[in-house]
Amino acid sequence: QVQLVESGGGLVQPGGSLRLSCAASGSIFSIYVMGWYRQAPGNQRELVASITTGGTITYSDSVKGRFTISSSRDNGKNTVNLQMNSLKPDDTAVYYCNSHSRVGITWGQGTQVTVSS
Repeated sequence: QVQLVESGGGLVQPGGSLRLSCAASGSIFSIYVMGWYRQAPGNQRELVASITTGGTITYSDSVKGRFTISSSRDNGKNTVNLQMNSLKPDDTAVYYCNSHSRVGITWGQGTQVTVSS
């Protein structure tokens, strides 16, 4: 199994920055892609960014040039970070970490990001 623990998030003014982190533990060597999704009230959950173990990165069009995803592996944990710059009110949502592995799909508990003045 894979366990995901998220941190970061919070309230920020438009134009500000936040950094989300997701630590994966357990069967981390079976993971082949990790990413961040978000869901705003009344909307479907959507992909924000993902990164494969081979380093292939995908961004949604709405965050390209503003968000950066990165990953590292250390001490038995995979960590995926999402640096979010130039935040807009439309970025307000619950952000979920996600992993795909040979043992299945795992979701984090979600962390709220609110962009408001």
